[in-house]
Amino acid sequence: MSDTLFPKLPYKLKQRADEATVNIQLQQFVNHATYSKDVARKQAMGGAFGENTDAVRDLAGQIKQHTLDHLDHYLEQFIDNATATGVQVHFARDGEQANQIAVAIAEANKCRLCVKSKSMVTEETHLLPALEAVGCETVETDLGEFILQLDNDAPSHIVTPMIHKDRTAVARAFQRELGAEYTEDAEALAQIARKHLREKYRKADLGISGGNFLVAETGSVVLCTNEGNGRFCTTAPRIHVAFVGIEKLVPRLEHLGVMLKVLARSSTGQPLTCYTHTITGPKREHEHDGPEEVHVVLVDNGRTDVLHEDTREMLRCIRCGACLNSCPVYRKIGGHSYGAVYSGPIGAILTPMLKGLENYTDLPHASSLCGACYEACPVKINIPKYLIQLRRDMVQNHLSGTGDRVTMRLWGESLQHEWSYRIGGWMQKTFARMQAKFGGTLETDDPYASRGWLTWAPGPVKGWTQERDMPTPTAKSFRHWWRKEHGR
Repeated sequence: MSDTLFPKLPYKLKQRADEATVNIQLQQFVNHATYSKDVARKQAMGGAFGENTDAVRDLAGQIKQHTLDHLDHYLEQFIDNATATGVQVHFARDGEQANQIAVAIAEANKCRLCVKSKSMVTEETHLLPALEAVGCETVETDLGEFILQLDNDAPSHIVTPMIHKDRTAVARAFQRELGAEYTEDAEALAQIARKHLREKYRKADLGISGGNFLVAETGSVVLCTNEGNGRFCTTAPRIHVAFVGIEKLVPRLEHLGVMLKVLARSSTGQPLTCYTHTITGPKREHEHDGPEEVHVVLVDNGRTDVLHEDTREMLRCIRCGACLNSCPVYRKIGGHSYGAVYSGPIGAILTPMLKGLENYTDLPHASSLCGACYEACPVKINIPKYLIQLRRDMVQNHLSGTGDRVTMRLWGESLQHEWSYRIGGWMQKTFARMQAKFGGTLETDDPYASRGWLTWAPGPVKGWTQERDMPTPTAKSFRHWWRKEHGR
C-alpha cells in the first residue's frame, strides 16, 4: 500500500499507466462507475438549479475564494469559537507533526482501539501506521476503506476508494480475513461488515475523522457521509480527533448550505449526503452521548505554499471527485497510476504543488486538456489553466527532458514560417505514406480521401501506435483541392 500512494521519488507515471490501459477488468470497473456518476451529477445539478446551475457554481467558487483570500482572519475566528465550545485546536505544519499530535493524544489517554472514518488528509499524513506503531489498533470504518485495509490495498478515488474492485474481491477478503462464508450478495456482504464494525465501535476509545468543512462562525466541524460510520466514530469513543486541511473553512452557516448542496450533487448525484453531522464541541453535562474530548488538528502540509496568489484557486477543492468522474484520462489509467493520494485532474495539479513539481513531472501532462474537469467542478477551479501553467514552470525551470525541449523547440520554430511548415508537412506525409506502403495498408483510390494506416511509429508518436493505428495524410491536401476548384 505504501508504495502505491507513496512511491519512490521522482515518480514516473508510464509503467503504471501502461499496465492499467491493458487491464480490461480495471477499465470496465472504472469506466462504468465514473460514467454513471458523471451522468448523475449532470442530472442532479440541472434538475435542482436549471438555468441557474452556472450561477450556483459561481457562488460556491466565490465563497471558497473569499475564504482563502482572508484565510488568516477566518482561521483565528474558527480557533476562538471552537476553543470556546471546549474543543482543543492544534496546528500541524506537516504530516509528521500532525501524526505526532494524534499519537500523543492516544498515548496520553491510553487509547488501544481506534475507529476511523474516511479522511483524505489522514491518507496524506499516513496516520494509520503511526497509530499502529504505538500499539493503538486502528480500524477503517468506511466500507470501501475497510475492504482496502483487509486487502492491504490503497484508495484509487477521492469519494469511492475501491472503485477498482468488485463484489467478488470483497467476498474473498471477508472470507479470508473475517472467516465469513463466501457470498457475492451485496446485502449479505454489508451485514458481515456491519456486524464486525459494530463490535469495534462498542469497544473503541479513540475516534478519528476528517472534516468536509469548518465553520468559522461557530467553530464547528462538518462531516458528510452516506454510511453513518462517521457519526459512530465521532460519538461512541470517549476521544475524538478530527484531521482537517486549513483550506476547508467557510465563514458562516449560511455559506455551508450552498456548499452542501453542490457537494453531494457533484459527488454522487444526491440532493444531500445521507448523514450531515455538525460537531460543535464535546458532549455537555446533560448529554448522554458524545466524546469527552474533541481535538481538531489543522493541517498545513504544504497548503500555505499553494496559497500564493497565482495558485490559490486550487485550494477551493471540496473533494467531490466530479473532475475524476468526467476525465477521459482518469477513466483510462485509474487512480493508482497517479502515484499519490490525490488522483485525477485535481491530483495532477495539487500533487506537484504539495510534493514538488520536480518529483511529479508527468502529472501536468496526464490530461488531454479537453476541459471536462472545469465544466464539472462545482467551485469552478480552472484546472486546464493550471495544467498549462505547471507545464510552463517545467520548461522555465528546465525540468523537461532534453529530448522534449529540443523537439518542442524545433516544432515551434517550424510553425513560425510558411516555408518550414510546408517542408515539415511534406516530410511527414512522405515518410508516413512510404511506411504504410511497405506495410501493405496504403489505399490510393482517391487522392483527397484515401489513406494508409501505421501500426508503428518512432519517437514521441510511438505512444499513439502502441494503443491504436495512426492514419497517414492523404496524397493531396484540402488546400490543393481548393486551388484546383476555385483557382486561388
